[in-house]
Amino acid sequence: MIRVLVIGYVWPEPNSSAAGKRMLQLLEYFTSSNYKVIFGTTAAPSIHAANLEELGITSVKIELNKSSFDTYIQELQPEIVLFDRFMMEEQFGWRISKNSPASIKILDTEDLHFLRNFREKELNIKSSITNSELAKREVASIYRCDLSLIISEVEMNVLKETFNVSESLLLYIPFLFISLTESKIELLPSFEERQGFVSIGNFKHKPNVDAVKYLKNEIWPIIRRELPNEQLHIYGAYPTAAVLQLNNPKENFHVKGWVKDAEAVVKSAKVSLAALRFGAGLKGKLTEAMQCGTPTVTTSLGAEGMQGGLAWNGFIENDPKRFAEAAIKLYTTKALWQESQLNGYQLINKRYNKDDFYKELNKRLNYLKEKLSHHRESNFVGSMLMHHRLKSTQYLSKYIEVKTELEILKSSNIN
Repeated sequence: MIRVLVIGYVWPEPNSSAAGKRMLQLLEYFTSSNYKVIFGTTAAPSIHAANLEELGITSVKIELNKSSFDTYIQELQPEIVLFDRFMMEEQFGWRISKNSPASIKILDTEDLHFLRNFREKELNIKSSITNSELAKREVASIYRCDLSLIISEVEMNVLKETFNVSESLLLYIPFLFISLTESKIELLPSFEERQGFVSIGNFKHKPNVDAVKYLKNEIWPIIRRELPNEQLHIYGAYPTAAVLQLNNPKENFHVKGWVKDAEAVVKSAKVSLAALRFGAGLKGKLTEAMQCGTPTVTTSLGAEGMQGGLAWNGFIENDPKRFAEAAIKLYTTKALWQESQLNGYQLINKRYNKDDFYKELNKRLNYLKEKLSHHRESNFVGSMLMHHRLKSTQYLSKYIEVKTELEILKSSNIN
């Protein structure tokens, strides 16, 4: 059985974030394809983490800057290693190359971190993305891997056109969903059965915090003037004290925090609001709304890379006044709401059908299994970066390991 080691940035939390759902979708791809999957992470246990054992996945605890990982990987010799975000490749990629050189190295970027970071800064300061320190790190990580899974076509274009990354190193894999059937759609609540607005997103993610503040200060007051009796419910894991302070029942603005069944609250709402002003990747809150038959109002950045040439399931507006007016119109016009709902079903079934992307991923992995040496020879930039990385990161990591051991030894002697 082919072994896949997934090195996770955190434990996957599918009920807390789109990143958690994305990771679970990739894990399910491997398990359904009869791979032996091992999930390792340096992260502390999480109360919201998925039960990987139920999926037949083995979990292991790994440590940063420890030679124990070298021993582990020498014994395991996985055919495939999947890094969850570029930071994990930075930490463990050189150890994989040294101790299990035949392993196919795959990077799942989740979204392009440097693009999200750049857009956040652009709200206040204009700069060049190619000058970004984060971009240099993340693109270098992409070059060092045999394949990178890119969640958005827009991000594919950024990498190819701005950073000249070869398409042979990239594969477009968006969210992976089962197609919506008529029988499933018929079970969803109707226009009349729904009430209120909803907004959802993990509050460890800066774009979601900004979006809630933007809703509270700029958009909700306009909606509330026209619809004074309607409620807006805000959900999301890990809300900070500053986020919870935005809760104001007198203004029908309710900050609820984490919810166990996000699908249930989205299904019960009439309209979903995603007032995102920066970010990257695809927005899980929007595909979730589509699957729940809940029309959305979002920004052009929120809808980026999601619709292709298909109609949106609601409205895309960047001006706060127009955003609010679109939300009101969608909320109060049944025919428009139903048309938007159907658009959402079309988007899920035509853009995110997992069977289509399983085939693409199978094809690329089979090629890498057969032609890995040739593939790496064609990636000179990646080989060059790996050569210098082994001379720098490797020795930095070893220095940290020795320094830690000396400090532990010194502490034990004192005691």
